[in-house]
Amino acid sequence: MEILFRKHISASDIERVRQIALSTGFFRDDEIDVAEELVEEAYKKGQEQSGYFFLFSMMGENTTGFVCYGPTPCTIGTYDLYWIVVDNHYRGNGTGKILMQQTEKELIALKARKLYIETSSTEKYLPTRKFYENCGYNEEARLKDFYSHGDDKVIYSKVLFSN
Repeated sequence: MEILFRKHISASDIERVRQIALSTGFFRDDEIDVAEELVEEAYKKGQEQSGYFFLFSMMGENTTGFVCYGPTPCTIGTYDLYWIVVDNHYRGNGTGKILMQQTEKELIALKARKLYIETSSTEKYLPTRKFYENCGYNEEARLKDFYSHGDDKVIYSKVLFSN
């Protein structure tokens, strides 16, 4: 089945974002709460006003994953990728890579210079780091013991558009 995309946020997406994040087994409850808060704020205020832009992957009527990104405050042309999550039932079929590629297309259309992504250094997140590297992102920085003792923040970046 073909993967399609939508940008429009509906009220039902607030709970669906929670379900998708929960299905992965990767995120703590407080992290899932943040994802839900971001989509709720974007729904209530609008994506432009909130600064949180969502892109949803769809297979038929099913929302299979989402990306949340936004402009990095006080910069020109840089963006942060806050979330990229695929429902566990739809993992392994390329949805994540397709979501990332579509996000990059959206950002290139906005003339975004660079996209930054942060993740954990723990073993659990090794597949996540490999995913980013396979999508052409380079490790740019590592902040020791950022999330907790022994859990560094790993920052990846990719040049999207250059003048």
